[in-house]
Amino acid sequence: MTKLFVRWFRRNFSNPQAVILAVILLFIFLGIWLIGPIITPLLVAIVIAYILEWAVSAMERRGLPRLPSVIVVFLGFVTISLTIIIGIIPLAGQQLETLFSDLPAMATQIKNMLMKLPEKYPEFVTRESIETTIAQLGGGFGNLGDVLVSFSLASFKNIVSVLIYMILVPLLVFFLLKDKEKILVWFLRWLPSERELSTRVWLEVDGQIGAYARGKVSEIFIVGIASYIAFMIFGLNYALLLGVLVGFSVLIPYIGATLVTIPVALVGIIQWGPNETFAYLVITYLIIQALDGNVLVPLLFSEANNLHPVAIIAAILFFGGIWGFWGVFFAIPLATLVVAVINAIDDAKSPQDESDD
Repeated sequence: MTKLFVRWFRRNFSNPQAVILAVILLFIFLGIWLIGPIITPLLVAIVIAYILEWAVSAMERRGLPRLPSVIVVFLGFVTISLTIIIGIIPLAGQQLETLFSDLPAMATQIKNMLMKLPEKYPEFVTRESIETTIAQLGGGFGNLGDVLVSFSLASFKNIVSVLIYMILVPLLVFFLLKDKEKILVWFLRWLPSERELSTRVWLEVDGQIGAYARGKVSEIFIVGIASYIAFMIFGLNYALLLGVLVGFSVLIPYIGATLVTIPVALVGIIQWGPNETFAYLVITYLIIQALDGNVLVPLLFSEANNLHPVAIIAAILFFGGIWGFWGVFFAIPLATLVVAVINAIDDAKSPQDESDD
């Protein structure tokens, strides 16, 4: 067993550049894993600054100096953030409170609709099966109430943390953008001088990660706004809240759109019943999802690598389990980074290493 491990290590890490690359990635991974919760505001600011750097660089290419470019982009970021915090979050919160208060009435409506199914479709549904389903749903609603209470208490405890984020993160974003070159020079001085392979991997994935992050943010806004407008036109209850959910559902490919369909369909069928309005709502929602998957995604992510669906889901589960929201957000580019690292290590093998196989 030991000999097999030694042969595997020599085959893949005989090149010093491959060892340096592996050590750098290991230190970054362990650092984020061990002290990530402590420096979360800094990590969030780094991600935001990385996304905004594209706009700053674009303004610099047009001849505007670095500092004015940073100020313009930063003011735009603050304006959008305040619009979301002041305009959207309170309204979505109000609709969420209304939804919580309406849950008992909605549960009663669902029960009445289910009890009518044995009369309409006696050959498919029995009264006993419906009663069993209602009993299970009742237990689910009870558990949901406990979850909501604990969620409210946890949210109350985290108010101070939210205030810290609102102050620290924008300040960190501004200085990360303003002093980007100084920070990079300071950071690079701690890395080994022989890091050509690491630099090559970073240059390969840098553009893809940036394009993916910008595209994903744009997709969230476009899909969320389009869904909200459609729900408003239909007069759907909790339109803003559901629009926000649909927007954020694009973070999880394949699964997110399926999951968010359930609350949209439930609210619609409880509000109108299985009539034409409900059918038109479902059709409109499916059209939005189809346009997102077949038009918007290819347009926004043309620079991103194509990964197999299994690889994407595995990356979401793995990185999301480690780093939560940001792990889900960057799951695809992180998977692309893993592929690039594997390819780079494979290319770094010497002919002698390959002949030993």
